[in-house]
Amino acid sequence: MADIDDLFKPYAPSNKRKLEVPQYSSASYKVTKVSPNSDSKSNGSATVEDEEDDDDIEAGPALPPDEAEDGVVDEEGRFFGGGITSGTADALNYIDELDKGDDATAEKIDASWLRKLALNFERRISKNSELRAKFENDPQKFMGSEADLDADLKALSILSDHSDLYGDFAKLGCAASLVSLLAHENTDIAIDAIEIIKELTDEDVEAQQQQWDLLVDAMLDADLLNLLYGNVSRLDEANESDRAGLYHVLAVIENLSSRTAIAESLGKNTSFIPWLLKRIQQKEPVVSQNKQYSAEILAILLQSSSPNRTLFFGLDGIDILLQLLSPYRKRDPTKGTEEEEFVENLFDSLTCCLDDSQGKIQFREAEGIELCLIMLREGKMSKPRALRLLDHALGGSEGATCCQKLVEVAGLKAIFTAFMKKHDTQTTEHLLGILASLLRSLPGDSAERIRLLAKFVEKDYEKIDRVMKIRRESASKVAAVDQDLRREKARLSSAHQDEGDWGDEWLSRRMDAGLYSLQTADVVLAWLVAEDAGAKGRIQGLLAERDESLQVVRATLQEQLRDFDADAEDSDIMFQEMLTTLVEYLV
Repeated sequence: MADIDDLFKPYAPSNKRKLEVPQYSSASYKVTKVSPNSDSKSNGSATVEDEEDDDDIEAGPALPPDEAEDGVVDEEGRFFGGGITSGTADALNYIDELDKGDDATAEKIDASWLRKLALNFERRISKNSELRAKFENDPQKFMGSEADLDADLKALSILSDHSDLYGDFAKLGCAASLVSLLAHENTDIAIDAIEIIKELTDEDVEAQQQQWDLLVDAMLDADLLNLLYGNVSRLDEANESDRAGLYHVLAVIENLSSRTAIAESLGKNTSFIPWLLKRIQQKEPVVSQNKQYSAEILAILLQSSSPNRTLFFGLDGIDILLQLLSPYRKRDPTKGTEEEEFVENLFDSLTCCLDDSQGKIQFREAEGIELCLIMLREGKMSKPRALRLLDHALGGSEGATCCQKLVEVAGLKAIFTAFMKKHDTQTTEHLLGILASLLRSLPGDSAERIRLLAKFVEKDYEKIDRVMKIRRESASKVAAVDQDLRREKARLSSAHQDEGDWGDEWLSRRMDAGLYSLQTADVVLAWLVAEDAGAKGRIQGLLAERDESLQVVRATLQEQLRDFDADAEDSDIMFQEMLTTLVEYLV
């Protein structure tokens, strides 16, 4: 008896992310968009019924053209040397004639076509369900209906090219029926259904937001999220087909998480986040694609939702991430591998958690600051990422305890050593952010603050010279962009066009030029002016070299104050009050 699993062969995703298949795998995944007119009972493979002996093979010269064209038939009713019957030849000729016809005769993909497809799809599901119930212990009796259902299921992939039919597909109940197949007893059917859902919801589909929402809402109403998790629980990654199925589940989650409400629902109403946390801890000789993808999905869910991060904190997620990153404090993952992406995703997950006060507390208690300092001293790939972690951990009004911890564990030396070196723009921004946070959060007259200020004045104020150099470079680049923007504003004004639509783009261009570095460097300089008379004199002297004064620093801070929203959050209000106080010292 044929094995039922042999009837259903998974096929590879067609979207941006490619499922990697082992080169010498026994099962290959092929993307196949089945046309609506295909014969669902045909699996596209030829079957040899009778094998002819070598003695029966004709040899010698071919027939003369006139005899071949006249169709000389042998005793068995076959064309001489042709291998097909005359009836088959007539059928092939008929197909050739159809192919020569007008392309307009091709079936039109519209609402009428969709209704026919939907009716046939529902019939396939019902028939398979009835036969499975009736012949539960005799798979041979329902194997044919299962093959038909699988073929019709794969045919739905053509809808990804016709997103205008998404609304009708949902209204006809087909979206719910498609989701219901995720609970099918045959995991191959469930995996194919998951892959179709992945294709229909992929961001590469040219669907309007309203069309996408109609389809996805119908699927969510059919309990898509819980059924997806149910498949995660039953799929066995030791099996190649199930391994591919899990990959498709993760891809669907990625697609759905583009809507924040769904990302939050995934955390609140399913156990996906605990499962992802468990999956990324599984030990593997080489980091697999699914392990890497699980880390990526975890990062997406944590970045999308504050409630998801709260749940993550309750699972001791910060400590787990630090343990997973610990092996990379001195060694780098192999470049261009799944392991490299895996590590990147771990850093991304940890970074977004450090913007929450609870994340900062757990990071400090789990000795995250100490790990980052080791990475700064001995790491390579991990060094700039460790600086980003420290920048987020020390930032904000809740970062004061992390600032104190950094000084207590002798972290100032590592920070200033890194600061004095040449870095890319992003790393420089993180270093400036760390210094600004230390100046803002360390208590006045505390031993930690005194040690910090001593670092700025030692070696003839070389750290202040470095801050000023960064300021000058950033100010020069921002000034060039500002000059271009003034010309653009003048052109819009002369054409009587509104500038409102350009505000975000103009700000983005200024940020790219180094506005953040300029603003943060000036905050650091303002603190030093307010704290130390010797530092103030040094800063004034450096500014005077270019006929500038403290007024240029004051102007940068005032610009930041003007950009604050009247409805700012409490943390922003505290920062605003700090800037207001610093401005008073810049006279």
